[in-house]
Amino acid sequence: MEGKELELRHLRCLVAIADAGTFTDAAIALGVSQAAVSRNLLALERILGVRLLHRTSRTVTPTAAGVHVLARARHLLGEADALVARATTGHTRLHLGHAWSAMGGHTTEFQRRWHAQHPDVELHLVRHNTPTSGLAEGRCDLALVRLPFDTRRWAHALVGQESRVIALASDDPWARRRSIRLAEIRERTLVLDRRTGTTTLDLWPEGERPAVEYTHDIDDWLAAIATGRCVGVTPGSTATQYRRDGIVYRPLRDAPPVPVHLLWRHTDPHPATQAVVDLLRGLYREDG
Repeated sequence: MEGKELELRHLRCLVAIADAGTFTDAAIALGVSQAAVSRNLLALERILGVRLLHRTSRTVTPTAAGVHVLARARHLLGEADALVARATTGHTRLHLGHAWSAMGGHTTEFQRRWHAQHPDVELHLVRHNTPTSGLAEGRCDLALVRLPFDTRRWAHALVGQESRVIALASDDPWARRRSIRLAEIRERTLVLDRRTGTTTLDLWPEGERPAVEYTHDIDDWLAAIATGRCVGVTPGSTATQYRRDGIVYRPLRDAPPVPVHLLWRHTDPHPATQAVVDLLRGLYREDG
């Protein structure tokens, strides 16, 4: 007796029949018997409780319900095939997540050196606007983070540090200066990204903190600064990655640096993890 659970083989038979036009040709395409094709289609129709195909001695055409099921079946089969491909090629592809600015000024050089040194591992940079840069969400194998993180949950390595800069509207009076002191910012309105931004009010003593506006994305953050009503504090990597008309960046003389960590899962780390750590550390050391 056929089971009541929907299986991929049921969907593959339906798609094969629709594409081939006959049960015989569908069986040839799938490498199974015509009887198996008929059984799988019948099982699918019983599971769904609807007739999916009109059959005559010469033609097979989808019913109205069949048209909708076919569309969903193609989508589900495509997702299943993509899942298999990702699993079987997982070690030949490396997805590296970041929230805002990747490696900043090191991004292009990292990509070039990686391609030269590891041509068998295809590198993909993935921007994901979450505190773990997509690692917790399963979007990447490794993640660059500049925020505090749960050291018990994630394996990690410090790969470098970045100095902080202040982002200003290009016509701001401070834009004519070479650098700004952290204490001066208390006179201004500071724009912060609560989700993935690296700046918090803890940089200033209580009672000496600036007024604050909040945003949720780098583009909104830059737009608020460009109006001239706000300033932003950010790692120097942002200045390299986001050069925008109407925005200038100036060094903050006395602000502590931002640590840059690489995170990965404790279990089953990507085989290229140590190679990424070594390359990033080397690039950041070259700054020093």
